[in-house]
Amino acid sequence: MKRTYSLRIRLTLIILVPLLFVAGATGLWQLNNARITAGEVFDRSLQSAALAVTNDVALSSGDALAPGTRKILSDTSGGRVFYHVYAPDGVIVAGYATPPAGIPRTTDSDLSPVYFNGEYLGREVRGFRMRTRMQVDGFSGIFTTTVWQNVTDRSKFVRDLMLRSLITISSIITSLTLIVWFGIRIGLHPLNDLQQAIDLRSGEDLKPIRRPVPVEVEGIVRTLNRLLGQVSQAMANQTEFISNAAHQLRNPIAGVLSLAEAVRSAKDEASARERADDLVKAAKETSQLAQKLLTYERAKSISPASTKERFSLSDLLDELTAEFSGKDLNGVQIDFEKGAPSVSVTGDRTMVREAVANLIDNALKHGGKQLSSIKVSLEATDDRVTFVVRDNGVGLTDKDIQTALQRFGQVSGSGGGSGLGLPIVARVVERHDGSLVLQGKAPGLEVRITLPRN
Repeated sequence: MKRTYSLRIRLTLIILVPLLFVAGATGLWQLNNARITAGEVFDRSLQSAALAVTNDVALSSGDALAPGTRKILSDTSGGRVFYHVYAPDGVIVAGYATPPAGIPRTTDSDLSPVYFNGEYLGREVRGFRMRTRMQVDGFSGIFTTTVWQNVTDRSKFVRDLMLRSLITISSIITSLTLIVWFGIRIGLHPLNDLQQAIDLRSGEDLKPIRRPVPVEVEGIVRTLNRLLGQVSQAMANQTEFISNAAHQLRNPIAGVLSLAEAVRSAKDEASARERADDLVKAAKETSQLAQKLLTYERAKSISPASTKERFSLSDLLDELTAEFSGKDLNGVQIDFEKGAPSVSVTGDRTMVREAVANLIDNALKHGGKQLSSIKVSLEATDDRVTFVVRDNGVGLTDKDIQTALQRFGQVSGSGGGSGLGLPIVARVVERHDGSLVLQGKAPGLEVRITLPRN
């Protein structure tokens, strides 16, 4: 069996994994962006320091730096800034005596500022060099200002910045995970309530679930309520069938037992044979009644899936009338008037055949002595098909028709029978979305069944 996972886990993974992926990608982008931004800020601070040093050298002829400039040199975020200023003739004007190695060479006329990576006293440094034309102590020309700071100090600051950013992002991701987890748990509480409501249902209690549920599970509840209704109806039908069978078969079975006892206690062979004939007849009637009960139950439970068979109604009626005509009917003539080309319908062929057979059988049983003809005809349109069973027997009044359509309904003076023939027909027609019309004629009875031609 395929393994299934908790809905809570599934929702958490479906929601959280993409969010964590996006958050992780965003975090990595943010960390890289922080590193790049920090480098740009440090480079700008070097530029600011170089401008401040150059300005002070021009004002003080290199004798002293302003307090503000010294603060810039000692208080930048990337660590202490070193500086070096020399005149056009290469003489040092201010700052540290030895500049870092690795400064890019340029032409004397090139005044463009340049950033560089170099080495100072065995340490890797990041520097900025600018060349400015100015006059100091009456000496004019291009003065070169170089500032630099250790890369180690800069990298340490960047690592600290990225670590703080990483902690912040991790905290956000952790909080997001907890929010999603507990949010899903709280959001699924209505499903737990629904489960409790389902647990309360049993074979004795199949009432529909009426409690409010989220919109997303309303369809499930509707389907479940429909299934509960179908199960409840099926159980009611089963109970009704058992009750009907017990009620209807009690007397016939008692009669069969009584006749069996009579056969056993017969005084002579002739009497036993006569009683045996009565026993066989009673047993046949009981068997027919049981068969009718089973057919009636099947007619009530015809499912939509069983009505998908495509068959020729013309062939079915032709076959059925020929079958009845081959029996001893005491002179009754059965004819099939086709009246239309071969007509096909979709439905449960067995039950449609049973319905027509019941109509013919009813006419034979209850048509009376005057019955001499039963005619079956077929009419068809583009979307409907109608077959008619008409006889010239005693017929039925409107009141008799209402009685005959009831389960176990017996029309007074109509003779024997189970009282299930017409109810079976009515059930079959209903399950096929058709219509049933009975009309008392003078003489006889006409039954019209109309089915959709789909």
